[in-house]
Amino acid sequence: EMSEMSERSKQNVAHGLAWSYYVGYLKIVLPRVKKSMEEFSRANPNVLACRETWKLHILVPLSCDIYDDLEKADSNIQYLTDLNETTLTRAGTKKRVYKHSLYAIKDEDNNKLWHCAVEYATPLQSLYAMSQDECAAFSREDRLEQAKLFYKTLEEILKGSKECAGTYRLIAYHEWDEAETHFLSRNILWHLHQQHHEEYAVYEGNQPHNPSTTLSSTELQISQSDLPQPLRSDCF
Repeated sequence: EMSEMSERSKQNVAHGLAWSYYVGYLKIVLPRVKKSMEEFSRANPNVLACRETWKLHILVPLSCDIYDDLEKADSNIQYLTDLNETTLTRAGTKKRVYKHSLYAIKDEDNNKLWHCAVEYATPLQSLYAMSQDECAAFSREDRLEQAKLFYKTLEEILKGSKECAGTYRLIAYHEWDEAETHFLSRNILWHLHQQHHEEYAVYEGNQPHNPSTTLSSTELQISQSDLPQPLRSDCF
């Protein structure tokens, strides 16, 4: 019976992580992102030129392999500075600090620098750690399916959030080509280009190509049986 319960609970790991990430973090910080960007832009008018990119760009590697230092993940990504921090009292912690880092992304095609706020979706670290811990009985295949489910669940949650509308960009990707040094910066640049074209729709027919690391909808398909069931209180 415990084994069956454990197997069933795996279906809800990513679902719970996505909701926790949203309620405990994104719902708090995302509504404040554009204000922080605006404050930074007033002091540095030539850095954040495209308002459409004034969002938090959230990296979702389906491998769940996360670098603590983005500059080590890709040398074309360089830390610039931190945006103004938000300080709140949360869960008994006085003056808890929330902040985001601004990075310069080098575009090798034209030697141009693009700037944006980027960070990983930290709950993926938990999925990775579970797949490395024998006690969790969590395989690599489980991890991939849960990463896909985490992304799809988070995407749906954020789509339904009025507070977070227009404040984020989810960037999900596979790390297919380990020999490709700059796949991450190219992937981020593709999303920045897309947002630039959304604001300045004057280059129709000259859209940047979708990089191989950007996921198609078929790559994110999850079997219906793996989808978590709605949380209900009328079962008790």
